[in-house]
Amino acid sequence: MWIEEIRKPAVAGRFYSDVAEQLQKNVEQLLLSEEPNLSKGTLRAVIVPHAGYVFSGKVAAAGFRQISRENPYRNVFIIGSSHNESFHGASVYDGLAYRTPLGDVPINREIVEELYDSMLFNGYRSAHELEHTIEVQLPFLQVQQKNDFKIVPILLGTHSIDECKGIAEVLRPYFNKDNLFVISTDFSHYPNYKDAYKQDEQTARVILQNDVKKLGKLLVKQAEATVSGMRTGLCGWTSVLSLLNLTQVEQNLRFDHLMYLNSGDSTYGDKMRVVGYHAIAVYEEEQGRFALSDKEKECLLHQSYQALWQTFGKRYSPVKEIEKVELQSGAFVSIYCDGKLRGCLGHFQSTKKLPELISELTVSAATQDVRFDPIQEDELDDVKIEISVLTPMKKIKTIKEIELGRHGIYLSKGGKAGTFLPQVASKQGWSVEETLGHCARDKARIGWEGWKDAEIYVYEAIVFSDL
Repeated sequence: MWIEEIRKPAVAGRFYSDVAEQLQKNVEQLLLSEEPNLSKGTLRAVIVPHAGYVFSGKVAAAGFRQISRENPYRNVFIIGSSHNESFHGASVYDGLAYRTPLGDVPINREIVEELYDSMLFNGYRSAHELEHTIEVQLPFLQVQQKNDFKIVPILLGTHSIDECKGIAEVLRPYFNKDNLFVISTDFSHYPNYKDAYKQDEQTARVILQNDVKKLGKLLVKQAEATVSGMRTGLCGWTSVLSLLNLTQVEQNLRFDHLMYLNSGDSTYGDKMRVVGYHAIAVYEEEQGRFALSDKEKECLLHQSYQALWQTFGKRYSPVKEIEKVELQSGAFVSIYCDGKLRGCLGHFQSTKKLPELISELTVSAATQDVRFDPIQEDELDDVKIEISVLTPMKKIKTIKEIELGRHGIYLSKGGKAGTFLPQVASKQGWSVEETLGHCARDKARIGWEGWKDAEIYVYEAIVFSDL
């Protein structure tokens, strides 16, 4: 149930000034002290510290300075790990706004309500009352953004790796160019100055590799280590892990390290017992349209046929030159025999490289799609394969955004989902509403008009075959 409360500052006057004029001046000075990274990409996320400004303000500013004032964000998802309470999943504050001395920052309650549809998100508001991890980021956003943005304040109470993955899946539709993700975390707590530099460098290096498994292994290794005084190498590890579950399946993302300091670098710090701070930015590099060369397509088709033939212990004739394909993406594989569809399976995201993914999907589509009879060995010469390589999904607000022939659609409602690849509507000659109706009724099983109150996503595909 919605509340009309405003979350009041909990650490103003301690972590930062509680006087508006002084706070404005302090944040402006910190932001001006750091130059933006001259990246040609779009800032998608920043990892920034959440300590008092006298300790970590300069590092935080290095992150927030990357936000373009000419192209501000409509929504900022601020994700932090609770310091005070443990609870299932994540809590999203369900009030009107978060308040700082610089004013109120409104909460996007529409998005919050959508998140509540998931069992992993709740309105456990008491977790927000004394927590500083979100609050300290707001003055930087208020000064740097210069627009009427809204926030989605998320506190993770879980300590489950699986729940972090689930939280990322729920957030995936919002992880796009319109929204900025701010991940709030400090690094090592409380080794000496020299050990902190060493441990924090290792942690940042793994994060920059954008690999969930490597980060998990490092966290275990750090927990088992005997570094004097160190309680943790990454206090917001669940938040960072959730981010990597989002980023590692996207193409064209680049992690850039911006700055490192620890509390011992501050005039107020003690070098015998420090906390580490990194600023890391995630950019989407500006590149051409998602594309595959003819040779890459030929390679993937060959890989697909080879995988299918090997299932029956037979060898498929190789092509003369094999182009190495390093791309990671979602994909669907459709199997036809005598011109009739005999299987179609796929994944919207994958951490596997395309050759490996398509090989697995080919075998599954040909032998495990329960809607069709499996392909038999004596049918191999009549099999034709169609591959669809997918771009990431994007949630849309109106069906006017759908371009038939270009966009595939994905519907989700009440735990049921269905999709049509971009080529389906073109082959059938359907209108947008007919395409949605067929997908809702025949694929998602939510009725012909079920799409009208379902979540709708679009994606693009590179479709190729030897049909």
